[in-house]
Amino acid sequence: MFTGIVEEIGTIQNIQKGRHSAILSIQADLILSDLKIGDSVAVNGVCLTATSLSSQGFTADVMHETLDRSSLSRLKNGSHVNLERAMPADGRFGGHIVAGHVDGMGTIQKIRRDDTAVWYTIQAAPSILRYIVEKGSITIDGISLTVARVSAGDFSISAIPHTVQITTLGERREGDLVNLENDIIGKYVEKLLTPADPQPAKDTLTKDFLLRCGYDI
Repeated sequence: MFTGIVEEIGTIQNIQKGRHSAILSIQADLILSDLKIGDSVAVNGVCLTATSLSSQGFTADVMHETLDRSSLSRLKNGSHVNLERAMPADGRFGGHIVAGHVDGMGTIQKIRRDDTAVWYTIQAAPSILRYIVEKGSITIDGISLTVARVSAGDFSISAIPHTVQITTLGERREGDLVNLENDIIGKYVEKLLTPADPQPAKDTLTKDFLLRCGYDI
């Protein structure tokens, strides 16, 4: 589990592509201080497992499903990525509950400055927008952000300069794809309120019931 508070920006050193998978070699610094093989790392919001370590970085496997659902398939050597280690049990929730399981991708439609803030308007599919609420949380490329506005076809966030500077948001341009993960709470609530196998209502109006109620039939 993560919180969406990016720890550092890493750099893709090498991508070894398979038929339907890839191995990413990522240069990092800060997160290597206690990273171990088998640990989870959010890479642009995607939960990956460190498979090998060096003094300068780590490698991670990316499976077919992840490549299909995220923008990791569009990375190239030299690309920058947001990195966050899994939250320790005694850590702080600086952002919100982030699983690292991307729901899909969005497209940046517009970027505009508003004094010191930077507004990003992102187009997303209805299946993603249904869980986005104004003043709620959204994860964009692994960054925990607050939703400022929502419409029928897109949503907007307003980022402070610090967030833009220490994450890849500062490199994003209109037309870029970003990874999106909805607030997990809404998805669980919907699942719990939706019967797994809805059964038709049972007809309780039977002959025995009518006789017990005094009807002469």
